[in-house]
Amino acid sequence: MGTVDVAPMGSARAPGSDQGPRGRIRNRITPRNLVPAMKILAHHAKRIAFLVVVVLVVLPAQAAGQAELQLASDAWPPFTDRPGNHRIAIEIVHTALERAGIEAITKVVGWREVVRGIRQGSFDGSAAMWRSDERERDLLFSDPYLENRLVLVGRKGSDVAATKITDLGGKRVAAVGHYAYGEEIDSAQGVLFINGRNDQENLDRLLAGEVDYMLVDGLVALYLLTNQPQEAAATLEFGTTPLARRTLHFAVRRDLPGAEEIIEAFNTELRGMLTDGTFAEILHLGWIQVDVDGDGRDEVVALGDQVGLAPPGSIYDVFGATPETPPEKQRFFIKGNIYEGWDAIPQQYKTQGPADQMDTTFKQGTTLFTLQF
Repeated sequence: MGTVDVAPMGSARAPGSDQGPRGRIRNRITPRNLVPAMKILAHHAKRIAFLVVVVLVVLPAQAAGQAELQLASDAWPPFTDRPGNHRIAIEIVHTALERAGIEAITKVVGWREVVRGIRQGSFDGSAAMWRSDERERDLLFSDPYLENRLVLVGRKGSDVAATKITDLGGKRVAAVGHYAYGEEIDSAQGVLFINGRNDQENLDRLLAGEVDYMLVDGLVALYLLTNQPQEAAATLEFGTTPLARRTLHFAVRRDLPGAEEIIEAFNTELRGMLTDGTFAEILHLGWIQVDVDGDGRDEVVALGDQVGLAPPGSIYDVFGATPETPPEKQRFFIKGNIYEGWDAIPQQYKTQGPADQMDTTFKQGTTLFTLQF
């Protein structure tokens, strides 16, 4: 038989071979060493195939991860705002993308510039958007990461018992003007909506008597009652029934290269953040309630593995789908395990920790969001 040159990858010198011209290793293949030679070739074929996968899949993914997403939002505290201000929605989205290896920055501009920039391609998407049929024509939306539940707020002594927006016929209601509130709001008959730029402007109008009510997010109402209890109790009445519900999403342009992969990566990291305490920490919540395992039943997730000495006094239901349940019927998610009821939680977790140090659901001494009264 003839001879062939074989240069095993990662080997300076193969057993039983001599150094050939230009440093190549010359292996004489005979019937006795044919099988080992075939094994070597097969081994290299696998490595070559692996390198092809790296070139075709991994490197483009890394390149996509290094490309900085240019996102845009308007100022909508506490969900979106400039760095240094309260912007929990932007923090959730940026954190999830960072965990996926995707860098992103958000520019805060006027809403019209957000819409125009996305359509013209100068912005890749937005960290915080409500979903609508019109927007879905141009954008891919992530799984929801928050639910905005709009509740009624009036001046002290006002009747805030309305259960649907049509109950407010003949009333002046302040709302942030450019958001897609949905059919239940847009189609309301007899309600005079007064558009405001933000919650602060709407509150100013409410306290000045220019409007009868304002619509605010339930989380904002909870922040006000927690962070400014005296001012809120002295001047405002808060409704408890959501008059509209809209899920909040991260969205990117459909024509953005890798758009589907970006959304998929975000969704994956979001699920991890909901269960490992990151999500609750960003919202400054001691306890959240979400469906961890996708079985249609919600679990209670604490900020940290030390859940405290007693059942939680207040739990924030992220998507507002489950009525309040007593501790013995709640399902607690701790370190990958689900425990049916408070008593089923192992004693090792029932120690003083982040969740137990909360005043209601918030970190003691932390002022997350305030308005000027």
